[in-house]
Amino acid sequence: MKNHGTTVFLFLLFFSLNLKAQKSEKLIQYVNPLIGTEKMGHTYPGATVPFGAVQLSPETDTISYELNGKYNGEVYKYCAGYRYEDKTIVGFSSTHFSGTGHSDLGDFLIMPTVGKLQLNPGTASNPESGYRSRFSHENEKAEAGYYKVKLDDYNILAELTASTRTGVHRYTFPKSDQAHLILDLTAGIYNYDGKNVWTYVRVENDGTVTGYRQTNGWARTRTVYFAMKFSKPFKSYGQKNFDGPQVYKGFWRKFDQNKNFPEIAGKNLKMYFDFDTKENEAIEVKLAISPVSQANALENLEKETGRQSFDQVKAKTQENWNTELNKILINGSDTEKMNFYTAMYHTFISPTTYMDVNGEYKGLDQNVHKAEGFTNYTTFSIWDTYRALHPFFNIIQPKRNNDMVTSMMAHYNQFSMKMLPIWSHYANDNWCMSGYHSVSVAADAVIKGNYTGDPKEVLKACIATANKRDYEGIGYYIDMGYIPAEKSGTSVSNTLEYAYDDWVIAQLAKHLGETEIYNQFIKRSENWKNNFDQKEGFMRPRSENGSFKKDFDVLSTHGQGFIEGNSWNYSFFVPQNPDGLIQMMGGRKKFASKLDELFTMHLPDEFFADTEDITREGIIGGYVHGNEPAHHVAYLYNWAGQPWKTQAQIRRILEMQYKATPDGLGGNDDAGQMSAWYILSSLGFYPVAPGSEDYAIGSPAVDHAILNLENGKTFEIEAINQSPKNVYVEKILLNGKEIKNFTLKHSEITAGGKLTFYMSAKAKK
Repeated sequence: MKNHGTTVFLFLLFFSLNLKAQKSEKLIQYVNPLIGTEKMGHTYPGATVPFGAVQLSPETDTISYELNGKYNGEVYKYCAGYRYEDKTIVGFSSTHFSGTGHSDLGDFLIMPTVGKLQLNPGTASNPESGYRSRFSHENEKAEAGYYKVKLDDYNILAELTASTRTGVHRYTFPKSDQAHLILDLTAGIYNYDGKNVWTYVRVENDGTVTGYRQTNGWARTRTVYFAMKFSKPFKSYGQKNFDGPQVYKGFWRKFDQNKNFPEIAGKNLKMYFDFDTKENEAIEVKLAISPVSQANALENLEKETGRQSFDQVKAKTQENWNTELNKILINGSDTEKMNFYTAMYHTFISPTTYMDVNGEYKGLDQNVHKAEGFTNYTTFSIWDTYRALHPFFNIIQPKRNNDMVTSMMAHYNQFSMKMLPIWSHYANDNWCMSGYHSVSVAADAVIKGNYTGDPKEVLKACIATANKRDYEGIGYYIDMGYIPAEKSGTSVSNTLEYAYDDWVIAQLAKHLGETEIYNQFIKRSENWKNNFDQKEGFMRPRSENGSFKKDFDVLSTHGQGFIEGNSWNYSFFVPQNPDGLIQMMGGRKKFASKLDELFTMHLPDEFFADTEDITREGIIGGYVHGNEPAHHVAYLYNWAGQPWKTQAQIRRILEMQYKATPDGLGGNDDAGQMSAWYILSSLGFYPVAPGSEDYAIGSPAVDHAILNLENGKTFEIEAINQSPKNVYVEKILLNGKEIKNFTLKHSEITAGGKLTFYMSAKAKK
């Protein structure tokens, strides 16, 4: 009995200690959603859950995409709807992109007001002319899953939180017999006359409203359904239709549809709901969305939030965020933790859930499908995110990444063109950017053992996409080995990106034992050589007759054959074969010197004036970190035999491009890619060529980190003597064994263990 009692005591003691070790840290305190909301970050400060379908956030202006029949460059500042620089808020809408360089969404804008009803937003210079309100950052707070701000012109406190498919608003009013909630169905991001195809609203009773909005924008055919419930019955309601005159007027004109009429439709509708409010009376509004139907939207609302209060939803959402953030634990100062965990927060925003609680979603064929055994996702900004975000998911979110690849395969199977997504968005492909990098995401997941579907079907889809001859010069690329400058304004960058994607397909084929396919695509992956001008040492456009383009400027981003970059940055875009590129550039010494020149040169403003998402803040020398094509470049010193320069440049980039301030991002966060670069580089490694098991080792910027992996194992990283001065790696040990080739394998991470860096202020040459 005595021995048994001792055993029980020791077991309970061990269990208690283990529980303490497993207890989640309160990490949401380090998340600041305002980071990146100023200048070019294009993030939003509002409320969402990890990978949520709803992104409930404030809009600070109503800039039109069109001005005098042309693109209005000012609209670019409003990709996320909110700009920290602005002084007024026009309302709170349910859908947003995070960090993108193009936009859409901004659905179902709600604005609380008191006093005389106004149904136009007014202007920033004259807020009184409409329903917008002034606000101050002193009365604004943004947290993971929660946002609040005081609307100064109305003395209304606005608060936002969300579940996966439902946004929850809470507005605390002053005493008034003229309190209103405006639902503006004409509002949207990147808006223009004619974008709204149709809107419909049905007032079910004095507390429930349903409807939908169909738009023709970045997503050509996009319909979003909604269901809205008020915590307090409205006393009256009405609408104003801003459609222009039309010849056919129909017979609905028999009714007065403007006041207390329960079913209205049109292209440009604005609704309002009237209330009497007591002093400090709070009215809650729950608005759920669905890609399928109003009934599904109502079901989403009931099942996700039901009778839960605002505070209950907020608590659950923030607990959800805390769980996700605890997948990586780091040591560091509060500022370092704010940068790190806000970056994690930004990486866990998109891709976004695109299905209802019952599993239904709208497919690329515009039919209703049901996700069986997986979560269906959309918002695939793949030109950005294949580089670091999806590889990061393969480590920290492998199950979600598996579902994302499954969603891409559903996209392929439902799509009439039988292609994997280029930029997937609400049952549409908007075809933004170049390459077919979904093959990178899919193949990387298969090769790293995270995809549970049929890998041969993935290979089939990759090949079909790579052989789509009528898409962006692929036919020329296949036949000639490059895309002629006469046939495409982005001929060089397309050729380089296709060559990388072909290498990825070759790796997948090799992984599956398909030797013939491997040989075909590994040969295609060498097409990058056809755009390399050995005489000049740069990638350069070629004409159909094989000659290189005359009047070529290696610094310009305009008219030189590249998309969102110049030859200086794109000439290093051969992530699949750095050794081959080094040989073409004259060997290791010359290659390293060229990298040195990139990081130390001065790039005059005129050479990025035509690239709207690049400003001086995102540039180091001629290296453009504020855009993606060169994100791997600092790691190439490893291949040149000078890894200490990789280490120095990585730490320089981390310090200069990421700050815990609203203007702390040096460029668009691009759906989490910039943030994923920060996280992986801070941990000390980076996937130069996704589709390989290898990560290039850099310089860790955290003293200690624990990665809590989904397989139940942990991977520990320790950087001994790491500091802002001690950026150089003296020695690396993996589970006590020295790593000398500055390469870490994915399987070594997922097996669990410990990676130890010994850091120094002196470069080890």
